[in-house]
Amino acid sequence: MNLPNAQRVESPSACATRWHPLCQRRDLVAHSGVVAWLDGEQVALFHVPDSETGDQVFAIDNKDPKSGANVIGRGLIGQLRGDLVIASPLYKQHFRLADGSCVEYPEQRLRVWPVRLQGEQVEIGLD
Repeated sequence: MNLPNAQRVESPSACATRWHPLCQRRDLVAHSGVVAWLDGEQVALFHVPDSETGDQVFAIDNKDPKSGANVIGRGLIGQLRGDLVIASPLYKQHFRLADGSCVEYPEQRLRVWPVRLQGEQVEIGLD
């Protein structure tokens, strides 16, 4: 399973991305979401430890495109058709953590950011 949004904790990417500190590792909750503030936007962070490819962290837009409510960080993580997904708590549509695409409604998409753990710091990649 290829997950381009996630960075392995053990070996963060060394690409040309500009990394910005977002929160501390201790702020993350395993198999659950937390929300951080980034330049006027809410970013939902999901920590998936001990996955097939090692510990992973995902950063995805917190705003549900169907309702407009900032609730994605409260959704449930699961697997659907081999993809890690987050289920929106309101309308229950599933978004792929890797790319933000919606399983049920292809026209819906959440923004994703590259994210990594750098020691005890959670960093998000900015354009």
